[in-house]
Amino acid sequence: MKTDALFYYLFQEFPSIFFELIGQSASLADDYQFTSIELKQVAFRLDGLFLPPPDKPNLPIYFVEVQFQLDETFYYRLFAEIFLYLYQYKVVNNWQAIVVYPRRSIESAQPVPYQFLLSSDRVRRVYLEELGANQSLGVGIVQLVVESNKKAPAKAVNLISQVRQQITDERLQQQTLEFIETIVIYKFPHLSRQEVEAMLGLDLIKNTRVYQEAQEEGKLEGKLEGKLEGKLEGKLETIPRLLKMGLTLKQVAEALDLDIEVVRQAAPKQP
Repeated sequence: MKTDALFYYLFQEFPSIFFELIGQSASLADDYQFTSIELKQVAFRLDGLFLPPPDKPNLPIYFVEVQFQLDETFYYRLFAEIFLYLYQYKVVNNWQAIVVYPRRSIESAQPVPYQFLLSSDRVRRVYLEELGANQSLGVGIVQLVVESNKKAPAKAVNLISQVRQQITDERLQQQTLEFIETIVIYKFPHLSRQEVEAMLGLDLIKNTRVYQEAQEEGKLEGKLEGKLEGKLEGKLETIPRLLKMGLTLKQVAEALDLDIEVVRQAAPKQP
C-alpha cells in the first residue's frame, strides 16, 4: 500500500483525525463527507476532499493532498485541479488546501504565479516531522506512518495503550487497533504475522482481520488455547528481534505477556 493511499484510507475511516491534524475540533467531521472526484475532460483527479452538506454553505471545502515525494510540478497541478473543480461544480463555499508533507525538505519551490496563494490562508502545509510529541491520539497515529523503523515499534505499543485507555466504544477501539496494525505491517513487510502480533500484543488484536486470516491459513503456532509450550517457545524466539527493533525490556514483556525477568534472560548477552 502506498503511503498516500494509507493516509486517504485513514481519513476515510477516521475523518476526525484530519480535523485534529489541522487544529480544528474533531466534532467537525460530523459535518463532512470525505470523497475523491474525477474532473471531466482532463486527466485530473482530486483524491481527497472534505465536503460539507449543501445546506451548510458557511463551512469551507478542504482539498487534501498527501505529498511524500519531491515534485517540482506539484503546486501547478494542485491549483489547476482546485480551480477546475470550483469552475465545474460552481462552488459557493469558501475553500482551503491542506498539504501534508513528511518533512519540510520534500516541499518543492513555490512557483511565482502562485506565491500569493501560498502565502495566504488558502493553503496550509502540515509537516509531520515538526509536530510535537504531546499530540492527540489521532495525530499520534498519523505520525506513526512517518516514524522511523527504529522508533515505530515502541510508538505503536504506546498508541495501543492509549487506544485501550481513551476509546471505550468496542467497535471503534478494534477498528483503531486494526489500523495501527496495518501501519506496522506496511512499515515492516519483512516481519511475519506472528512477529507483528507479538510486537503489538496478541491479545490486543485477536479480533482483527489479519489475526483471523492467520488462524484460517494455519499460520499461528498452535491453537490459541493449548500447546502452551509451543507458544512460549515462539515468544522466546521473538524477543531478540523485538529488542533489536528498539523496544525496551518492559515493552517486550507487556507485548508478549511475559514476566520481565523471562525477557531479560532471553535477551542477547552484550559482548
